[in-house]
Amino acid sequence: MSALALDIPFLENGDRLTRKEFERRYHAMPRLKKAELIEGTVFMPSPLHFEQHAEPHARIVSWLGAYWAATPGIRLADNATLRLDADNEFQPDALLRLPERAGGASRVSRDDYLEGAPELIVEVASTSASHDLHDKRKVYRRNGVREYLVWLVREKRMLWFVLEDDEYQPLQPDVDGLLHSRVFPGLALNVQALLDGDLARVLADQQRCLGGEEHRRFVEALRQP
Repeated sequence: MSALALDIPFLENGDRLTRKEFERRYHAMPRLKKAELIEGTVFMPSPLHFEQHAEPHARIVSWLGAYWAATPGIRLADNATLRLDADNEFQPDALLRLPERAGGASRVSRDDYLEGAPELIVEVASTSASHDLHDKRKVYRRNGVREYLVWLVREKRMLWFVLEDDEYQPLQPDVDGLLHSRVFPGLALNVQALLDGDLARVLADQQRCLGGEEHRRFVEALRQP
């Protein structure tokens, strides 16, 4: 570590910082895996549990990855640093974004961070008491994230919100129990199968929804220069 880095204070839970100062201290702690600035306050989560976070996270990324593979042009990220506004810098568990030429509201900065509002953000949370369902949800709504999916692992619930008239409204399942994205045609989630740990069924239902005309037209539009 450089002499300069030794002069920079460490991040501490509860610190009240600007985003610029948050990044300065974060960069001086290369061994730190995750820290977020939520409404100007530093939040550093405790080590992640396997069944309560790591494995559910892997299932979410596997599901989104299947859609990503079939939909050239969209972008998928896992734990990317996301600069939202002057008081908020998050590392969402997963996100999908449209390219700017296709109407995407986020962009990759010159220093290779994501800025702006991705179209879909997914967070894995232990319970409804977490930051993900309160402070972060408000920030995502305020910044125009169009869809927000939260998996409440201990409560065995999945909440998928859609931004309508500047408020989040819950998506409702279809007759087969699937939730369908309104931004990404063909992206569908069998919530019960995911909660049951049946990833094969989740992926089979996702694959079935990729064969529709709406998804085909979406892919063709993404290929337009």
